[in-house]
Amino acid sequence: MPVRTRVTVPLEFPDGFTTTAEVITFTGLADGKEHLALALGDPAGAGVPLVRMHSECLTGDVFGSQRCDCGPQLREAVERIAGAGGYLLYLRQEGRGIGLYAKLDAYALQDLGMDTYEANRALGHGDDERDYTAAAQMLAALGVSAIDLLTNNPDKPRQLRELGVDVRAVRPTGVHASPANVRYLQAKVAHTQHTINLASAS
Repeated sequence: MPVRTRVTVPLEFPDGFTTTAEVITFTGLADGKEHLALALGDPAGAGVPLVRMHSECLTGDVFGSQRCDCGPQLREAVERIAGAGGYLLYLRQEGRGIGLYAKLDAYALQDLGMDTYEANRALGHGDDERDYTAAAQMLAALGVSAIDLLTNNPDKPRQLRELGVDVRAVRPTGVHASPANVRYLQAKVAHTQHTINLASAS
């Protein structure tokens, strides 16, 4: 899949952290969506680049929702990748692939007592409907065949390896727990074996 455009964008986060990203777009990705790669630091000089596949979360990334840990994970990933050299793959897969409106419908069911996975199922969705074929295509277009992956989700390295990406190491993100999201994080550990040490956040 060829690279479509590259453009340099200065970034500044609400806490004052700044860096510069080369934002990269692609043509012909498998799912037809407008995913982005942000090259941070010096990927070429990193040897094995540090990569995070971050699924879009409008509520968390943009509005600072406390119901998930997506915004803090994005902020952490940008700084860590900028320091190590690598890529943030920003994937348009809202709500673990079910979309923004369905995610908000699931929130309403969570308010009635369901956890995030039970709510997805009640709406007729799977626990996690994300597919990382496009992410593997993006890495291939960037000339990247081996990575260190920044994630707590065991499904991400599993899928990438099945797609031919050499995931040499998996590095967990920090624990971004709050009173509003701790039940959500507990569900991720219980249902999909995310490597989140909630004891460290208590």
